[in-house]
Amino acid sequence: MRKLFIILVLLVTCKTYAQELTSGGKLKPEQAIMDVRHYTIALNVDFKQKTIDGYTTIDVIMAQPTHVLLFDLLDSFKVSQVLVNNKKAAFEYKNNLIRINTANELPAGKASVKVIYGGKPHVAKRPPWDDGFIWTRDSTGHPWMAITAEGTGGKLYFPCKDHPSDEPNEGVDMYITAPRDLMVAGPGLLQTVINHRETSTTHWKTNYSINNYSIIFNVGDYTIAGRPYTTCDGNEVPIQFYVLKEHKDKGAHFLDIFVKTIHEQEKYFGEYPWAKEKIGMVETPHLGMEHQSMVAYGNKFKYAKIGGDDYDWLMHHEFGHEWWGNKVTAKDWADYWIHEGICTFGDALYIKEFEGNAAYIQHWKQAAPTFENKIPIVMGKDIDEEAAYNGDIYGKSAFFMHTLCYVMGDSVFYPAIKKFATSPKYTYDNLVNTDDVEQFFSQESGKNLKPLFDLYLRSVNKLDISIKAQRGGKYLIQLQNMAMPLPVDVTTDAGTKRLMVDSKGIRVDSKTMPVVDADSYYLKKVTME
Repeated sequence: MRKLFIILVLLVTCKTYAQELTSGGKLKPEQAIMDVRHYTIALNVDFKQKTIDGYTTIDVIMAQPTHVLLFDLLDSFKVSQVLVNNKKAAFEYKNNLIRINTANELPAGKASVKVIYGGKPHVAKRPPWDDGFIWTRDSTGHPWMAITAEGTGGKLYFPCKDHPSDEPNEGVDMYITAPRDLMVAGPGLLQTVINHRETSTTHWKTNYSINNYSIIFNVGDYTIAGRPYTTCDGNEVPIQFYVLKEHKDKGAHFLDIFVKTIHEQEKYFGEYPWAKEKIGMVETPHLGMEHQSMVAYGNKFKYAKIGGDDYDWLMHHEFGHEWWGNKVTAKDWADYWIHEGICTFGDALYIKEFEGNAAYIQHWKQAAPTFENKIPIVMGKDIDEEAAYNGDIYGKSAFFMHTLCYVMGDSVFYPAIKKFATSPKYTYDNLVNTDDVEQFFSQESGKNLKPLFDLYLRSVNKLDISIKAQRGGKYLIQLQNMAMPLPVDVTTDAGTKRLMVDSKGIRVDSKTMPVVDADSYYLKKVTME
């Protein structure tokens, strides 16, 4: 567990090189006037041919009249027909885009676009570090299929507006037809399973807004390990773990660990976000991904020990994205640290909760030297996923939250982070950016925290602290690159005190050279004179 940040940095580095296509970037003008409200995805899955075919209906609201509708879809398919408000429309499909030209001007307001298509979806080579479909078999020989799409986006297999700033506010309906002897796991609540001669059609429905890379499904020889769960707000939600039948004996213990993880996440971040639907997790042939209400899990039941009990870092991290990434969602990939950084900070809170503060501090002291710190975490606006995704959005961003907690103090910080994660202003349909986070925590703390946000997120600089020896056993301690005063633990021959230090500096008496920030609350550079 102590090596979690190192592992995550290596994983992200691998993904950066492997990802072939990316999501986001500058919003296209034709899509800027479009508000996606709902997706209906109806597909037949052919394991033998490794193909999908069917249709996707996209319900939108147009802010102004237009002759052009534009949707993203990888070029690996054949689009046979497009209908706009149930009427055939001319279209062009190339360069991973479907450009629809309406004969008459489409008025502002509601519109429905149906795209009928099929073909071979892109196959992932090294999932989840590159995206695509995974066609494989479990150890008993049953077909097994999964999808990873975080970097590429939903356009991997269904036509969509591929930008993080727009989620379907009214949710998604999925109708997936697959072999009858297999189960389909998806987001939201299971509505129906209709059996045919050799296949069955499974209808999954979510009424929540959802990011498009979470709109995926898995197919396998599953059974469901489940139990009811009562949230911190008193609501009963079913836990459903879609586990391969060959691993069904592992389901009960997995749920024991999972329940402990859910309780801990709720303590710090508030009620489970999708309490009206389910707490879902599905076994996958890839390592894992934070798919909303059906989190992908492929850690093969490899448990570590935290506080003497079994702990699964993959389960905890991906499930933490139900709050940070799914409920609290960045509107631009440039602000992706909000997802990964705060979620990874939440992983460290598990150590604090079950092993105590000393273990928590040691965790950060070991983590700090692993950060690359070569490029800023936040690099402007309109960034695509590939440009935004570097290892430091995990570890360094999480360490920033550790610093922020120290600066604000536990009694202010922990209620504040829960307040942010539970406020309607920053959750569900209301997407956020870095400025929103900074302004919120500044308000909660009563301090202007922008200089600290700028240092950690918008630069590669470390906090520069100087210690200058003066006559009479005195030392001057100063901040060299920070305008705001900060609390700093200073250790002298008389012990450790928390002192407020600024650019003017403070003087301390000591028979020995003072030590600043011995417990590593800051990423820092210390110079001594």
